[in-house]
Amino acid sequence: MPITRVLNVESVRFGAPDLETMRTFLLDFGLREAEATGDGILRMRGTGVAPYIHETEQGDAGFRCVTLRVGSRADLEALAAADGVEIEPATGPGGGEQVVLTDPDGYRVEVVAGKLRAAPLAAAAPQAWNVGEQRDREGVAKRLVSAPASVLRLGHIVLAVTNMAATWAWWQSRFGLLVSDEVQAPNGDVAAMFVRCDCGAEAVDHHALNFAAIPGMPATFHHAAFEVADLDDLMVGNAFLAERGYVHDWGIGRHILGSQVFDYWKDPFGHRVEHWTDGDYFDASVPPNVADIPTMLGHQWGPAAPADFVA
Repeated sequence: MPITRVLNVESVRFGAPDLETMRTFLLDFGLREAEATGDGILRMRGTGVAPYIHETEQGDAGFRCVTLRVGSRADLEALAAADGVEIEPATGPGGGEQVVLTDPDGYRVEVVAGKLRAAPLAAAAPQAWNVGEQRDREGVAKRLVSAPASVLRLGHIVLAVTNMAATWAWWQSRFGLLVSDEVQAPNGDVAAMFVRCDCGAEAVDHHALNFAAIPGMPATFHHAAFEVADLDDLMVGNAFLAERGYVHDWGIGRHILGSQVFDYWKDPFGHRVEHWTDGDYFDASVPPNVADIPTMLGHQWGPAAPADFVA
């Protein structure tokens, strides 16, 4: 039995040498400024109830931490006892408590409980579509304006790891994750795992975390993915970012594993971030699937993945 059953990914943290440049990009990407706490960390939120979903601290560029949310202090107590760490006050708006863990590759994992939810913000309203004989937009013209996408929440993060067996044993034993897709290399080794939270009969994202272990690949952050309002919102956000000269990475297309419509960008400091919409949702009854590497890197439509993304 796992020590806890994590509810979701809560936020992701990076370092950057220029917080104002990062703030401008994140606003253009569709995030909103979170409640300030005066500790010098730039925190941004979506329109959902998480008090913040993206953090940037002053310093060298790079991935710093992922934060997961559990349901109670009892979960923190169990993790603290298992890993020999202390429960401490959580940082940032919303309060709560946390434990800080380190996975086998040295990734910092903060686990929070009791953090207050924020009031939701107004998001871009999904607009009806006329699809074949189902005409939900009769008599209404669709008019879209140039604007940032409307980011709702953090959906998942992807990490390269050095030992899949050790990674999976550590993460699953602590957080009760379920496999949505196991990706096998030609020799039968597990090359990647798309894993979701176990919330029983409640359907959750196809994956909250994705781990990849390709021979010769170091342990490194790959990308963080943020849900937007709908396809129109994603397309408008793409045009808005392009107009401002940001670095486009891959897209627009539809993944095979997870099915999301995706659009990848690089922030000004090289971190890969994704807009996505229309992903799969599975409850705990859905069994794991087995796929191969071309399927993982493939797409149902859209351009092929660039070499930088694959590498």
